[in-house]
Amino acid sequence: MKTQIVGRSLPRVDAWDKVTGQARYPGDFSMPGMLHGKVVWSEYPHARVRRIDTSKAEAHPGVVKVITYKDVPVNEYGINIYDQPVLVAEGDKVRWVGDRIAIVVAETERAAEEARRLVKVDYEPLPVVSDPREAMKPGSPLVHDERSNTNILHHIKIRKGDVEAGFAQADVIVEGYYITPYVEHAYLQPEAGLGYIDEQGRVTIVSAGQWPHDDIHQIAHLLNLPEDRIHEIVPAVGGAFGGREDMYIQHLLALCAYVVRRPVKIVFSREESITRTGKRHPFYLRHRWGATSDGKLMAVEIEGISDAGAYASTSIPVLANATSFFAGPYVVPNARIDGYTVYTNNAVTMAMRGFGATQPPVAYEQQMDKLAEALGMDPVELRLKNLFDEGSVAVTGNAMPPGVGIKETLRQAALAAGWREENGRWRRPDLGQPAALHKRRGIGVACAYKNVGYSFGFDDKTTARVELSLEESGAIGRARVRVGASDVGEGVHTALAQIAAEALGVPLERVEMAPLDTAEVPDAGSSSASRHVYISGNAVLRACQEAKTRWERALREESGETHIEAEYTFHGRNARPTTSYDPQTGQCEPHISYGYATQIALVEVDTETGEVDVLKVWAAHDVGRAVNPEMVMGQIGGGVHMGLGYALMEEFIQQEGLVRTRKFAEYQIPTVLDMPPEIVPIIVEVPDPTGPYGAKGLGEMTTLPTAPAILNAIYDAVGVRLEWLPATAERVLSGFRSRRGFGNLNGAGHQPGEKR
Repeated sequence: MKTQIVGRSLPRVDAWDKVTGQARYPGDFSMPGMLHGKVVWSEYPHARVRRIDTSKAEAHPGVVKVITYKDVPVNEYGINIYDQPVLVAEGDKVRWVGDRIAIVVAETERAAEEARRLVKVDYEPLPVVSDPREAMKPGSPLVHDERSNTNILHHIKIRKGDVEAGFAQADVIVEGYYITPYVEHAYLQPEAGLGYIDEQGRVTIVSAGQWPHDDIHQIAHLLNLPEDRIHEIVPAVGGAFGGREDMYIQHLLALCAYVVRRPVKIVFSREESITRTGKRHPFYLRHRWGATSDGKLMAVEIEGISDAGAYASTSIPVLANATSFFAGPYVVPNARIDGYTVYTNNAVTMAMRGFGATQPPVAYEQQMDKLAEALGMDPVELRLKNLFDEGSVAVTGNAMPPGVGIKETLRQAALAAGWREENGRWRRPDLGQPAALHKRRGIGVACAYKNVGYSFGFDDKTTARVELSLEESGAIGRARVRVGASDVGEGVHTALAQIAAEALGVPLERVEMAPLDTAEVPDAGSSSASRHVYISGNAVLRACQEAKTRWERALREESGETHIEAEYTFHGRNARPTTSYDPQTGQCEPHISYGYATQIALVEVDTETGEVDVLKVWAAHDVGRAVNPEMVMGQIGGGVHMGLGYALMEEFIQQEGLVRTRKFAEYQIPTVLDMPPEIVPIIVEVPDPTGPYGAKGLGEMTTLPTAPAILNAIYDAVGVRLEWLPATAERVLSGFRSRRGFGNLNGAGHQPGEKR
């Protein structure tokens, strides 16, 4: 009998091993005869390497090999552009402090640590480029000398309608200049792993990764080996949030094993993990918006500049995403938008939860609140007048596909938070009394949306294989699903197992997810873009449907088969094709599918200290179909935690390319004491007809609205418009005392306690 599996809150398939400590993470792996590797890092953010002297390190007791650029067959790699050296060569440049000069491999970790201090490098320091806005200017020192006299890595423009005419029709115009910070991923396990040559002579890596098949592609290039001579094993992963999408240790492990032909283990210290790996992009966002007196948006003018850091990483696709979302989930008839990403000598910036969709809401949702205030209109009401419906035309010229749930998330969140609709007008709730006379309460609304799947013409695909083992009776005894999806803590293996069980009509305990080894499971793409439930879920669903059809035929024919296999490759383009930006207008079909969200934050601000307490968050998320509702609620809680840190405290600090944030003691992350006492998760299900059982994506969307909702709530409480994140107590207090935002960023606001 068929059992309904999709839509039920079932235990995660990896829960038992993790809570009992049986799960093995990359740092847990060891082998007989294992060596230890330590990296020699750059001492400068920008310098010419004149000479590398490894002689003293090589003579140190226990050292087996000091690996330099001379040992790298093809000394280049990169997830998007091959612009990074594996190890910097003599005569070449270091471009940030995360560049590597050498790897010391020794019999013990202590010997490797001692010897790496003996590697001597002669540098010629060069001018440091640390502000992307300055780096864009003619005459700025070049980070990459071979580029055509510019540090601008990429520029995207969107032109829709007649912006001047749109502003001429507007009754109110509001402006803002918003700055978002670098953010550390802060996953629990720092980079760690093991490289060795297996019994078949293949270079093997055990490491955490978000797209192991792409790691193999890059490693094969730099080692000049066929891809089938390399494989990567991904065991349990101690968090990622985008930070394991680029390679920071996998290629080093592979290189060490390839050179010394013995197992080599590398484990980064926490300081190495923080100071020598990529971060979330900071953005500088200039906005000008116009609306009519009845609240209809007429025009937007937006410039966004992101700091790419020293190498391209995923800065171009992050910018592409961000630019498509700069104007928010709103119908805007006239738009002029320019997005830039720029090389500097700062930390490489890369994928992080939201992938270019996290920074824009900080600006566009404060712009919407500014318009609401200027118009004397409730912020919920203003948003409902302008939010997308199915078929609405975005600034990129595309009609929004079926499954647009943004208005429903706003309605449900607003009603849950106490808003009331009366004769078409929305009325804000009574916020109650603050805990003390020197505290003020405020409430803030924010909407956001993001793509599901890869975009702009990229062929997003997953291959899934299912193997059915049949009992003597002919019933399905076991279904083994092979799919190369990394579960980095988000629960994708559980979701895919539930989809498989639903499709096959078997209990969840009869579905087994094969371990992730690139030699044993087909490519499923990256654990990013909130894509696995939609893309990989569709592949698993169809592979299971085909296997079930073959099984049913075998039963009818009484073939006596005991093993049935089926494989399916799902292409997102077959469900909904995407196209790249038109170079002149930016018009395109940008994304396959979308997830939508609204969050409302209730805060209390201490006017004596500037401290902000988030009392409650209502979080409504349109997931299409909740495959596992309990996991959805867990994602919401985790997303709110990350968004709260983004809003109030997290900031990775660099000065002239030198890192000042070196450890967790110098980087504030919200603890349980900083979290709101109550989070109200609201699951909205507006199905995407092309998703598996209507499901979309969720993982990244849960972070997007949190920060702007908190910022709007702070303004509602004390009249301080924070346009430079994070909204630390010092910045809030400074703004409160001066009645304007930090840094003179157009922050004039209403008097605290004033009726609005």
